[in-house]
Amino acid sequence: MLTRSTLTRVVGAALEEDAPWGDLTSMTLLPAEATATADLVAREAGVFSGGEVFTAAFALTDPTLTVDLHVGDGDEFTAGDVLASVSGSARSILTAERVALNFTQRMSGIATLTAAYVAAVDGTRARIADTRKTTPGLRAFERHAVLSGGGSNHRYSLSDAVMAKDNHLAVLTRSGLDLASALRDALSRLPHTTHVVVEVDRLDQIPAVLDGGAHTVLLDNFSFDDLREGVALIGDRATVEASGGVNLDTVGEIARTGVDVISVGALTHSARALDLGLDLRID
Repeated sequence: MLTRSTLTRVVGAALEEDAPWGDLTSMTLLPAEATATADLVAREAGVFSGGEVFTAAFALTDPTLTVDLHVGDGDEFTAGDVLASVSGSARSILTAERVALNFTQRMSGIATLTAAYVAAVDGTRARIADTRKTTPGLRAFERHAVLSGGGSNHRYSLSDAVMAKDNHLAVLTRSGLDLASALRDALSRLPHTTHVVVEVDRLDQIPAVLDGGAHTVLLDNFSFDDLREGVALIGDRATVEASGGVNLDTVGEIARTGVDVISVGALTHSARALDLGLDLRID
């Protein structure tokens, strides 16, 4: 969820970065009394995300600006559609333009890519989820964009769940610790609401993970045949998640193996910014 404090902090930092001492061009060339209306126009089709962020960029620059959103987060649009409009001081609109566009283009790109993955697994039980492979400082925005595209959010941070990956298991092995026993010990010391995920890369690792009481078993870089075998082995004893080697060409087949969740780092680390423009109309 995008909170007001997050919007103010992140968008405010972006505005300060872009105009630390004001917009020199607009302040020196444009009359202070000049007003305008600018339309956020789609240059290509996609799924919208970032309406609150777009609004915040202008509101934090100049509270007298008026922003009208014509679509909501998660809405589909086509090339040429007007997605939002902002009216008021021409100086202020141009000062906030780049920051507003950067966020909205990025978030709509993530939402559009996520929607493509969600469509590719339609008819299966699998949910598409993001990962922590996000832009530092922008995780809240990028995770919101995944939701806009119909995806699901994984754990937000390292503080939200236990997730033992290959490096954690390597440390346990080198320390001479038994995985099942280590998991049972951790669960005994954790609040009952804490979710425990363990990543494995071989089928023979699964029994120990189940014996240890993990809530989710993450099958990483498994072949389609091994995914099906892993799903059968785990049954209803844990949620089955798949990751690794996931793209739009493979995600449908991965989903049809019967996994519950497919985590896709590409949703946030490889999404292309959507082509949106701010077209100014002088009043």
